[in-house]
Amino acid sequence: MTAYRSALDRPDAQVDRAKKPRKVTSKPADAVSTTGAAPEPMEGHGVYNRSSRVQASGLSPALPLLERAARLVPLADGTGPIMIADYGASEGKNSLAPMRAAIAVLRARAGAERAVSVVHTDLPSNDFAALFEVLAGPESYLRNDPAAFAMAIGRSFYEQLLPAASVTLGWSSWAVQWLSRVPGPVPDHVQAAYSQDPAARALYARQAAEDWQRFLTCRGRELRPGGRLVMLTMALDEEGAFGYQSLLEAMYATLMDMVREGFVRGEEVQRMAIPTVGRSRADLVAPFAAGRFAGLAMEELEIFCAEDRFWSEFTRDGNARAFAAGWAAFSRASVVPTLAAALDGGHDDPRAAAFAERMESGMASRLAAAPQPQLIPLAKMALVKES
Repeated sequence: MTAYRSALDRPDAQVDRAKKPRKVTSKPADAVSTTGAAPEPMEGHGVYNRSSRVQASGLSPALPLLERAARLVPLADGTGPIMIADYGASEGKNSLAPMRAAIAVLRARAGAERAVSVVHTDLPSNDFAALFEVLAGPESYLRNDPAAFAMAIGRSFYEQLLPAASVTLGWSSWAVQWLSRVPGPVPDHVQAAYSQDPAARALYARQAAEDWQRFLTCRGRELRPGGRLVMLTMALDEEGAFGYQSLLEAMYATLMDMVREGFVRGEEVQRMAIPTVGRSRADLVAPFAAGRFAGLAMEELEIFCAEDRFWSEFTRDGNARAFAAGWAAFSRASVVPTLAAALDGGHDDPRAAAFAERMESGMASRLAAAPQPQLIPLAKMALVKES
């Protein structure tokens, strides 16, 4: 079953859907790239948990798919644990509601005493300490459920993480848009979707296709027969728009200001690229042209546009500073760590902390001066492992 929809939640909101940004200053030439580098994890010490309202609100439309999957997955006879895998958990706050919802459905089917094991995965450099604190906190799905157990794996989900045929239910939210590596430099931006260089855009599209197939292959091995995987990820809308245009323009303009001020070198900015992609419906279904891929079949797929909660609040209270601060904090927590890794000293560079502060404040200033709603194209989908 497939569905395809893309519409703004606010019909009166005017979002610029152009695929290319307004003309911006090009990056300096003759710089060393960071091609092949893996993306950095989200900002640690609880910052991502505090600054991920966009992700939290965006994932809610996928929760009914997860609950449905939990009702449909076959449960093996006996007393063995039911395994749920959370691919790309970051610091864990946005995993609590999905895991709680899935466990509630499984409890209704299997009883209160059946063990449910939840495996949270992310990159080795992820702040797992923050994740464990969330799991021990008052909102954790572990509270009042002595038969629920949590564990974590620090490895890329572009490799097999769990034993073959061991996962009953999989979940991934706001994660598979991240590529396994930076495929190459983006000469005139930090986001390939807004580059006017056809070669750069094609390079990122090829990497996205390879990584999507690699991700599906690994999950196909891990899922039990009849197991299901529910995902939410960044997408392209029906016109091919990536979204977040004024946000990314503010980000790039802030970087150019830092170059002019001498805070960062042009060669450092040339190395900066955000290895994220939005996939179209055609991109997402391409591996399933023959019906199945890696033993998986796509049961449901929907492209939609999530609500810009910061914009909705702005239309109610007119607080441009709060609107801008929300989006700037989102960017700092999610992508600025990857940009900072391109500084000469990486995250150990003495300017790293000030770089993050300047990025956040510079973006906030620009966004507050001319508030615009952000287009947020997302895809939600459900896959099943053939029996």
